[in-house]
Amino acid sequence: MSEARSVRVRGVVQGVGFRPFVFRLAQKNALAGWVLNEEEGVEIHVEGAESGLAAFVRDLAAQAPAAARIQSLDIQNARPAGVADFRIRPSERRARPRAAISPDLAVCEKCLAELFDPADRRYGYPYINCTACGPRYSVVLDLPYDRANTTMAGWPLDAYCAAQYYDSTGRRFHAQPVACAACGPHYYLEQGVECVEGDREAIAQAARLLAGGAIVAVKGLGGYHLCCDARNAAAVARLRERKFRKEKPFALMAANAAVARSLVDLDSASQEQLFSAARPIVLAPARTQLEGVAPDTNELGVMLPYTPLHHLLFAGGSPEVVVMTSGNRSSEPIAYRDADARERLAGLADAFLIGERPIARRVDDSVVRAGAFGPMILRRARGYAPGIVARVPVRQPVLAVGADLKNAVALAVGDEVLVSQHIGDLDDHAAGSAFRETIEDLLRMYGLKIENVVAAHDAHPQYRSTNYALGLRAAGHIAIQHHRAHLASVLAEVGEWDRPVLGVVFDGTGYGDDGAIWGGEMFAGSLHSGFRRVAHLREATLAGGDAAARYPVQAAAGFLEQLDGLPDLAAPPFCFPPRYRECVRLLRSGLRTFRTTSVGRLFDTAAALVGFTRPVTFEGQAAMWLEGLARNAGAVAAYEFPFAGGELDFRPALAAMCRDRLRGGDPAEIARAFHRGLAQGVACAVKELCGAYGLERVALSGGVFQNALLLEDLRELLADGPAPNQQVWTNHSVPPNDGGISLGQVALAAQGGGYA
Repeated sequence: MSEARSVRVRGVVQGVGFRPFVFRLAQKNALAGWVLNEEEGVEIHVEGAESGLAAFVRDLAAQAPAAARIQSLDIQNARPAGVADFRIRPSERRARPRAAISPDLAVCEKCLAELFDPADRRYGYPYINCTACGPRYSVVLDLPYDRANTTMAGWPLDAYCAAQYYDSTGRRFHAQPVACAACGPHYYLEQGVECVEGDREAIAQAARLLAGGAIVAVKGLGGYHLCCDARNAAAVARLRERKFRKEKPFALMAANAAVARSLVDLDSASQEQLFSAARPIVLAPARTQLEGVAPDTNELGVMLPYTPLHHLLFAGGSPEVVVMTSGNRSSEPIAYRDADARERLAGLADAFLIGERPIARRVDDSVVRAGAFGPMILRRARGYAPGIVARVPVRQPVLAVGADLKNAVALAVGDEVLVSQHIGDLDDHAAGSAFRETIEDLLRMYGLKIENVVAAHDAHPQYRSTNYALGLRAAGHIAIQHHRAHLASVLAEVGEWDRPVLGVVFDGTGYGDDGAIWGGEMFAGSLHSGFRRVAHLREATLAGGDAAARYPVQAAAGFLEQLDGLPDLAAPPFCFPPRYRECVRLLRSGLRTFRTTSVGRLFDTAAALVGFTRPVTFEGQAAMWLEGLARNAGAVAAYEFPFAGGELDFRPALAAMCRDRLRGGDPAEIARAFHRGLAQGVACAVKELCGAYGLERVALSGGVFQNALLLEDLRELLADGPAPNQQVWTNHSVPPNDGGISLGQVALAAQGGGYA
């Protein structure tokens, strides 16, 4: 006797070959029915023998495609419909969509085999893909995910591709971007007034140009990259000069795993990240020096080829290691439209390798690291965005606009929160436009009108993101304090709503409850009950406010003015420039001075004391330099960071740094003693506060905790006592920096704001 089941699947199940998988699974178990994409995911009706239904349900989650992420399965008994076979039905949109969009996926091994097989129809075709790989988020224009709703809609399938598209036994069954050289888009190369057409010819010429020292703008999945030979110091220097990128490290693409291993030391966790379908940039200790690529750091950021085009470039004679940096001038968002790229990258690139397939939205490369407490995302974009990062029950949709630095926005619909790709720093006009485009894109994609959405924003009254949110005609507005949002992002990831924690949030800047610049905060509480500030770094004074983030000696003036018996910091070995004395005078006048507890500015102060006295050219540079310096030292005695009365005191450590420099101490050992001392001070504070408030769990967040050395020390120091190591939580799905703020804003908006 025939029975039936109705199955609804939620999660990342559109654009990952899930419907073809369901089709084959139903056929394997002799079941009739249908499968279709709908607003919340995939809807399935199956009918047949009880044994076949049981096997179907058992294998549905266990054997799902690797790129699928099933979040829930709702299985109900149903009435048999009397159908004779199983079919993939056209997608339906009966209400507001809530299905998760798949991130873009790296090209799979089977497609690569075809790409380099002269007997295959897609031999050398740079847009080869199948249901297991290829573009998703960067090509989808609307939901549900069907070809008509992608940027491939303008290329009708020829008979060959159509046969594969409808072949239920093949890898391209309902692969929406499928195409071949006869029916799909192509690449061409522009060099001045010359144009090289034909995929093979254009790609081969681009490879020759790279090998010859040229800078080539290459259109990838989510935008343009500027590329050059990473071992050609002159080419790297030209790229820095043209891009106005003085010292910030460049990302590298290695031709293969062997080349990657020759560049960096890869532990098992780093290898897992490097070879994952997301194919991010992985930060790892450098094994070699490449002049001009990553000044003043002992790490390199390396990724592997993730598109067919990349593999064809390397096979065509491109250098085996290329700089592959975002196609923009410093601080601008990545160019992704062809006309815009030609205009903005003119003068930067010697040639343009342009693909005809339009990009639906800009998506940068993601940046990750294998952290002391688990994998860490530093920039969340291609391969990860716009995936669902947490489940937060909201009464109505919430749009969280994030912060002004490293901006990413979040959208909560139902109980699912998706976070956008990295957008950038909103003080750049083009980034501000990208910010607005991303918000409009997400709202349109999910069929939402702003008047039906609550807008959550940072409490800083002068943030561009705050003013934008307040200008929206939203159903409501809610301000979320910056550091509470950092803490909330960790707890939202792990789904802890009621369990109290001690939160340690260290960053560069954030608007505090008292109007001061916070950045060294400790909170007790839970998402449900709110967070109460229970401790903080000792307060210092900043001269000139935000400008102190660009000049380490300016930050140092405010921290060091609390010390007695300071040496002459303008003299050797310190050699502070005149700006320091100007800031000291400003502090004494009391004009344009601001109170701060910023650990980020404390790191800048420490860096200045051991030699980083020039302006920074990118955010966090001085702290990165200090960490790299400390890596060169062995075991040292830690400087003292006493904790008493809810205050972590930096004065003894800074005084010791001054003394040791005057005595001719090794700068690397001084930097290491600072790191170890801060970690010990934090560990003492954590243990005391956990004991005082009866807490057993600790959450760490904020941009300072991108510092791998600090985390390694904390892992060791928190391994016993009231906060055992296994109870320390950090961010994994979103960055600990301001790229994760929007998730915390959603979580606290759902709970009323986060104040205890």
